[in-house]
Amino acid sequence: MKFSADVEANHENRDPLAATDALFSRRWSPRSLRNTEIPQEILDSLFDAARWAPSCHNEQPWVFLTPGDGEFDLFLSLLNEGNQSWAKNAALIGFICARKHFARNGGENRHALFDCGAAWMSLALQASLHGLYAHGMAGIKRGQVHEKLGVPEGKFEVACGFAVGALDQPGKLPADLAAREKPSPRKPLAAVHLRGNARGALAR
Repeated sequence: MKFSADVEANHENRDPLAATDALFSRRWSPRSLRNTEIPQEILDSLFDAARWAPSCHNEQPWVFLTPGDGEFDLFLSLLNEGNQSWAKNAALIGFICARKHFARNGGENRHALFDCGAAWMSLALQASLHGLYAHGMAGIKRGQVHEKLGVPEGKFEVACGFAVGALDQPGKLPADLAAREKPSPRKPLAAVHLRGNARGALAR
């Protein structure tokens, strides 16, 4: 099953190389999302894709929290007000938590957030394959996520929030957000891939 969009995004400011699969350059993070019903098997596939992400020592430190029955408004309230203004229309919202210590030896896992990022990207790309869109959010009430969702602070760090849904019309957003509702450009490849000694380039 592939979801269709009410509007097609303009990708003209994106310039992937010819050999790069369009899956990567056509993924973006819209705010105008439609609360369309997503079959459970499709939702499950998003988190299953995340399950296969690589991690340090195969620790898999990520935990995805999503609402149970009647809990959507609770989860929504744990976003900051700016994100609540558009995420209220999403089909799904949730949080990604990173386990701080290795299960194998109890040591600090300094790579847990990095690994959660890999799992998040896997989820976002799987959403794209279904015609859905995933938007990660830093603007969340982390302390309240710990408190209201029972996430132990000593064991987990709340990495981010996220929303998933089908693409909707930008005009349904507040005016300031609607003006920004388009795929963003990227730095030139030469700015992110440096060959050889990077001392000079990184000092600028």
